[in-house]
Amino acid sequence: MLFDRSFIILIPALVIAAYAQYKVSSTFNKYSKYRSKNGYTGAQVARMLLDYSGLNYVPIELIPGHLSDHYDPSKKVMRLSESVYYGNSVASIGVAAHETGHAIQHKEKYIPLIFRNSIVPVANFGSSASWILFILGFMFGIRGLVSIGIILFTAVVLFQIVTLPVELNASSRALKILDRRAILYNDELRGARKVLGAAAMTYVAAALTSIANLLRLIYISRERD
Repeated sequence: MLFDRSFIILIPALVIAAYAQYKVSSTFNKYSKYRSKNGYTGAQVARMLLDYSGLNYVPIELIPGHLSDHYDPSKKVMRLSESVYYGNSVASIGVAAHETGHAIQHKEKYIPLIFRNSIVPVANFGSSASWILFILGFMFGIRGLVSIGIILFTAVVLFQIVTLPVELNASSRALKILDRRAILYNDELRGARKVLGAAAMTYVAAALTSIANLLRLIYISRERD
């Protein structure tokens, strides 16, 4: 079967994605057991760093879920999961600082973040509509729909690729400010760096998976021809 054969393209990316998920989960769990010397919680650290960066107007909200933490640029609000919000571990503080890094990027109009935010609507539409249009075009022999599906999915790939420098920069900002403000020390900083490094792997895996899917679409369309 044509679709089954093309799935081989995805296998390396899926293996990397599975490992990345394991790595981020195991690393976070490991450093969740290391209480920071200062004893600050993730919410306290986020508040301190936001205020220090002139973002005292950004509220911090508690949300459900595990590692569901994020900064919402549209509403200018930071949302932290329970384990990060209340946690006083190296892992919790690292994640909270990382999300603060995104808030600082937003304030400073960090270009990759602005670009990523600008293509969110297209990427969201592309992730849901690209395969539908592609399959319909493939089934009914409408080459135009196949091409539109590929173009729409290219926006998804672009979003995943531009996400990488955004996430890496947020982590870099987080580690620097944690060190500068003496919130974490030496071994603690190394632990936070490992947590954020593991998290970065998930974004690399997501980019590789989207690229593999795009190559799969192109392969299928050419096989059809």
